[in-house]
Parts: sequence; C-alpha cells; structure tokens
Amino acid sequence: MNTVADPQADTVVATLRGRKIVGGVAEGEALVTEAHISGWGGIDSRTGTIVEMRHPLRGQSFAGKVLVFPGAKGSSGWSNAFHLTRSMGVAPAAMLFTEMTTKIALGAVVTRAPALTDFDQDPVAVIRTGDWVRVDADAGTVQVIRRAPPAGAG
Repeated sequence: MNTVADPQADTVVATLRGRKIVGGVAEGEALVTEAHISGWGGIDSRTGTIVEMRHPLRGQSFAGKVLVFPGAKGSSGWSNAFHLTRSMGVAPAAMLFTEMTTKIALGAVVTRAPALTDFDQDPVAVIRTGDWVRVDADAGTVQVIRRAPPAGAG
C-alpha cells in the first residue's frame, strides 16, 4: 500500500490499483460491506437503499457514494435493479468489487458508474465506511483518504 501522511489535512492516503470495468472518474464517501449485495429484492431502486433483511447495511443508502463490496448475488434482475437506480438518480458514484461475474459486469455497465475489480489489495479490507475515495477507473486507481485519529485516541 502506498501511504502518505499529510499533516496539514490530517489525512492518510492509500492507493489501490485495479482493472477497469466501466471508465470514468468519481469521488465520494465510501460505503463498505463484506457481504454480497442482492439487486432484485435486496435494494430499493427508488432510493438506493439496501433493504435485504439480514444484510449488515440494511437501511443505508449507497446513493452518490463509492460502493465497496465483494460482488452481486441473486438473480439476473441485479442489473435491472441497479439500472433503475441510475434512472432515479440514486446510483452509486462508483463501484469497487472483488468478484467479477457476468451479473455484476452488466450491472456496472448499465449503472454507468466508474467500476473497478481485480485489485492489488482487497478494497473491502483497506477502505472503511466514511473514507473519502477518488476513483479513476480509466487509470485503474483508487485513492483513499482517511481521517487520522484525534490526538490521544487509541
């Protein structure tokens, strides 16, 4: 991991490298889960909220956030559910996932959000919910900015 401390901004920056699925550049707050996401029946496409009963992110919205997750689960309706999030203006700003399948590839393409996979480090392990993430899918890079803990913490 490339790590650079910026004492003025009180941040730590990590850079991950991955393979582009959908090009583009986006940035936003990260929403991270170790659980796969079900599209059809697992999300509310009108709000971008995860509604799957046993999902750890149930009740949270990925709208405008960088969604970091292992991959898709469920039916082929996954791509349609995520396409609807784009139509409703509540799609993720970008998607970073570790397990490439045809289901998630199509979902990423129809969502039109920058998307990467095949990372040099596991983004689910490196990135935390709340980190600021800049995704340059064209360059295959993810820059992670984490607030340093307050003095005396830990």
